[in-house]
Amino acid sequence: MFSRRFIAIFLFACTLFAQPADKLFSQTNPDWTTPFPPHRIIGNVYYVGSKDLAAFLITTPQGHILINSNLATSAPQIRKSVEQLGFRFSDIKILLISHAHLDHCVGSALIKQLTGAKYMVMDADVPEIEDGGKNDFQYSKSRDMFYPPAKVDRILHDGDEVRLGGVVLVAHLTAGHTKGCTTWTLKVADNGKVYNVVIVGSPNVNPGYKLVNNAQYPQIAQDYEHTFRTLKALPCDVFLGAHGSYYGMTEKFAQMKNGGANPFIDPEGYKSYVADRERAFQEELKRQQTKGAM
Repeated sequence: MFSRRFIAIFLFACTLFAQPADKLFSQTNPDWTTPFPPHRIIGNVYYVGSKDLAAFLITTPQGHILINSNLATSAPQIRKSVEQLGFRFSDIKILLISHAHLDHCVGSALIKQLTGAKYMVMDADVPEIEDGGKNDFQYSKSRDMFYPPAKVDRILHDGDEVRLGGVVLVAHLTAGHTKGCTTWTLKVADNGKVYNVVIVGSPNVNPGYKLVNNAQYPQIAQDYEHTFRTLKALPCDVFLGAHGSYYGMTEKFAQMKNGGANPFIDPEGYKSYVADRERAFQEELKRQQTKGAM
């Protein structure tokens, strides 16, 4: 059961902050708001997101780390999932995100308020987070893409470590999708083995992105190229991402019910995903270069 304080704060925040985009996205992509069973992925890494908007809880004896706050209406769902797993929502000490798009960070201001968690964000995404998306290179003129600003407590840089209770997360700048898009890695022990976990930020080229002659983001194509070099160089045993669809979450969750090997241990799936996304980027870049030369 939610406390009266939580409900009061949540209702106030929804009234004050909820954006039309929340409603719009829940209509156009119901998987973003459809609840999904919280589950243990491997070791101390758990899934607490919706059917497609991923949120991960990493537990430690000194408190927990949450990656992604999702939509403005996601906080109750995330809290319910955390508590169903047997953990306390108030024990979240650190809040991280994959990137500064509203489907992954709108709930940050509310979750910070409810838990007191320290919000840590990659440097190039900080301006967007602190002005509510108004500085975004693609969506700065789209009011329905704005969201509640949130104060960043620690500015991260490429290669920085986030530490809590023996857990070490490494922030890898994988820019392009946003200027500060972040892929997270950590090592997790499970059944006597140590696994490399990769949580991909996003390597996708959104509709409308200009990869050529982009005055708002001149180095966008070079950043994507650097991102793919980075992703291909990362050792990966457990493949996760900012959306469950990136790594076949629903299918793998169903496989877990059958027992056997952990389906989230999927190094080949990771390699295939990165290769597919790189091909898509290269095709779009070539298309725009050809169009620009005509």
